[in-house]
Amino acid sequence: MDRDLLSHLPVVVGVARHRGFAPAAAALGMSPSAVSHAVRAVEDRLGEPLFARTTRSVALTEGGARFLASVAGALDDIDKAAEGLAAARGEITGLLRINAPRIALAMALTPILARLAWAHPRLTVEVHADDAFVDIVAGGFDAGIRLGEAVQQDMVALRLTRPFNAILVASQAYLEAKGAPQTIAELPRHNCIGFRLIGSGGVYDWELSDGDKIVEVKTTGTARVTDASHARELALAGVGIAYIFEPLVRRDLREGRLKWLLPKSAIGEDGLFLYYPRRAALAPKLRAFIDVAKATLRPV
Repeated sequence: MDRDLLSHLPVVVGVARHRGFAPAAAALGMSPSAVSHAVRAVEDRLGEPLFARTTRSVALTEGGARFLASVAGALDDIDKAAEGLAAARGEITGLLRINAPRIALAMALTPILARLAWAHPRLTVEVHADDAFVDIVAGGFDAGIRLGEAVQQDMVALRLTRPFNAILVASQAYLEAKGAPQTIAELPRHNCIGFRLIGSGGVYDWELSDGDKIVEVKTTGTARVTDASHARELALAGVGIAYIFEPLVRRDLREGRLKWLLPKSAIGEDGLFLYYPRRAALAPKLRAFIDVAKATLRPV
């Protein structure tokens, strides 16, 4: 294989993984024209188009999908071999790509990344905020973070947080103006901060504990968000009642900025877990992340 073709293959893989020339260029630190040139050079060398391009989308052709399935793993193995040599010298290098929901940064990732920056300054951790469940292998991620029940059975899982509750909160100003709900049945009469699921596009019905059963409550209100941190900000501003994971508002509750409503209605969540394919743990960069996570969080 000629060296020019080999040098362009990571660009082709980048376009496939990022599903576009512009996002691949941004991720690779190249210009879109340079990315386009690299892809065209590979296609010319192979004599077959790898991508079907329109003004709105870029997708692999059937031949492109077969080709990428053959070469992507080999390129990953080359990267891992280079990282292994650096690790043997006591250096952890490379790019670690993690797919995680937005809440993960506040609830688990920030202290890990802070400690990792000092322990391994040549390692870059790229966090892709995504609340929808994704195939991390197909997406080119080294690992993912999700709630325990959402982790695929064939993945290795590492607990990052203790179990926690999904709770209802509101500010004292809202409660003084509107009163506090005494039962779940009263919630539809209150201004509830809604949550739209980015993955499905649907509006989330609040799951609450009502005695010995779980009920789903449809809510209405003047605000709806796609990020739990925004629900917290709106609750602090007195807009209405928020449904939120307790660790995100723990300090607000302790310092009296928010009040916990209907505590018996809280739903328990298993906690956040890091998950990854079994063989991925052999990569020095992921092993370093896991070691720092264990030393930092101690969730058990």
